[in-house]
Amino acid sequence: MTLTARFALGPILGLTLATVASAQGMTEVMTASDDLKAMSGVSAAPELAAKLPEAIREAGVLRVATDMTPPISFHDDAGKLVGIDADIAAALGEILGIKVEMTDLGAGAGIVPAILSKRFDMTISGINDDPELQKQVDVIDYMYDATTIMVAQGNPLKIASMDDLCGKRVAVPVGTFQNRLVTKFAESCTEPMQIMSLPKMPDVLQSVRTGRADATVNGYATSVYTTEKQVGKGVGLEALPEIRLAVGYLGMLTAKDNPELRDTVVAALQQMVDEGAYGKIMEKWGLAPLAVETVKVNDAASLPVE
Repeated sequence: MTLTARFALGPILGLTLATVASAQGMTEVMTASDDLKAMSGVSAAPELAAKLPEAIREAGVLRVATDMTPPISFHDDAGKLVGIDADIAAALGEILGIKVEMTDLGAGAGIVPAILSKRFDMTISGINDDPELQKQVDVIDYMYDATTIMVAQGNPLKIASMDDLCGKRVAVPVGTFQNRLVTKFAESCTEPMQIMSLPKMPDVLQSVRTGRADATVNGYATSVYTTEKQVGKGVGLEALPEIRLAVGYLGMLTAKDNPELRDTVVAALQQMVDEGAYGKIMEKWGLAPLAVETVKVNDAASLPVE
């Protein structure tokens, strides 16, 4: 499967991509706006709420972890969590009749351990689904994404393909699909690639801005959005949208021993898909081409890495 639609990333109501460092690690209760509540599909479903695990029903709280992958999830200027994931989390709270507490872990490498340790019930975060990930957790595939290359603005090194990264310094976040993709590709390089594994995506982007790294391999949606919206220090960044690799899913994670939560969330998401709220959320954040028509579980093998 390929994604051929170009992204039309519209205005985001005056929000910027400034990540407020003090907001990392803080927990927010996700409250649905009036506009979100008015969307078809964002309405209480008692029959689904009754299927939640007993511990969550008794506590009345769903604990959700996320990390920063704009415009999927990021902080606005006031430090508030916003984006596709924030809207979906708030909508789930309305559908399931529970309080949804969302915590920015600050680094994608902490997402899987957060579920394995039972610190959180689930993640709603732009993490790439792949068969290796599915060995540890269940993955709810809720949108498509691909992978591209980001370079310094103006592309001074004239990078035009993965082959051009051989002999270069390439920054990628620790523990991510992109890290594994780059590591595997580097094995084919005749001129060694220097892979810089950094803990947080903002650190990765800053390394390219400042020239410490020559490029990064990053999610397509985030890369294109960052190119059009982000104002950062240094020379800025540029996505290479003609490069579209490893088309696959982004997923929410649940523990393998918690199928009740997994299946309930899938049903609530499918309600949003079928009735239109999900599509409106994706359109709001400029990622309508990445919308799924059916919410699936552990389906990465149907979209093999190209």
